[in-house]
Amino acid sequence: MKIGLGYDIHRLVKGKKLFLGGIEIPFKKGLLAHSDGDVILHAVSDAILGALGKGDIGEHFPNTNKIFKGIKSSLILAKVFDFVKTSGLKISNLDVTLIAQEPKISLYKNKMKKNISGILKVTPDKINIKATTNENIGLIGKGKAIAALAVVLLN
Repeated sequence: MKIGLGYDIHRLVKGKKLFLGGIEIPFKKGLLAHSDGDVILHAVSDAILGALGKGDIGEHFPNTNKIFKGIKSSLILAKVFDFVKTSGLKISNLDVTLIAQEPKISLYKNKMKKNISGILKVTPDKINIKATTNENIGLIGKGKAIAALAVVLLN
């Protein structure tokens, strides 16, 4: 068994669409990033890379490379999943925590799970997505950023 932990955070800005878990969430702001800024998929990608000892997404998809400008995070996750396929391991389970003051994601969690399970070729019951606020503390609590944590077990 191999366990990986991933974390990502991005600032919220006006004029961008918000993507979380690979789906667009209706909201007044989006995440500032070199890619589409999907903190959930970035954290999941880093968790998988960590479990495999393959570094992080910044090494594989550097923001200094213009080819990755605006890349969809679902494509990043799909490329990261290629490492799992060649490793002989499978995803046993994935647990994600979104940390955001807003928006509320309860209406979108099942869509996110379905999207992620499709990319990772697992059933949605192997994926858990939950959310918490930051109790009005710091950049996240003031609604200026969103973060995500992910833990994955490969076996």
